[in-house]
Amino acid sequence: MPTALTVDDYIERAELWSDELARLRDILRSTGLDETIKWGAPCYTSGGKNIVGIAAFTSYVGLWFHQGAQLSDPEGVLINAQPGTTKAMRQWRFTSAKEIKTRAIKAYVKEAIAIETAGKAIKPDRAKPLVVPAELRDALATNAAAKAGFDALTKGKQREYADHISEAKRDATKLRRIEKILPLIAAGVGLHDKYRC
Repeated sequence: MPTALTVDDYIERAELWSDELARLRDILRSTGLDETIKWGAPCYTSGGKNIVGIAAFTSYVGLWFHQGAQLSDPEGVLINAQPGTTKAMRQWRFTSAKEIKTRAIKAYVKEAIAIETAGKAIKPDRAKPLVVPAELRDALATNAAAKAGFDALTKGKQREYADHISEAKRDATKLRRIEKILPLIAAGVGLHDKYRC
């Protein structure tokens, strides 16, 4: 889906999930959060801090709680969409409109706002050294556009790409992954940008 410029545009383009997105939007707007678009998807903030986002995928629509790992999760619905990579963000997936429970969502949002207001946010580990695997380093050395794109990325986004290659067990898998990510890197796009709001 092309990048949306407004929340209305995002909902309209997500035809399969437009009713569910509109309902989630109404719930989130009723909580007093500020609505914006970040990374091409609706994001809801408090005091300039990201609290929750909404996104539509092929098989579900979801809420993304930026500090979801700290939520008490009384409904047992939060999942880590990227185990081993994502420390704080958690996702609540819905596969039908009947799964969207206004009272429960508002309770999660209220707790998420309280966590952010109290300054309890989980911060990324920025001291961890960046280790670029040899396969990726070699590929970047032979592709000037990708090298320039990689150098322009934040350290966190560089680490996502490096880890993506390092985590592959087989050399063939590493090479396939490199082939897929070089155009993204050259375009200055982070590996997980589509999941961020």
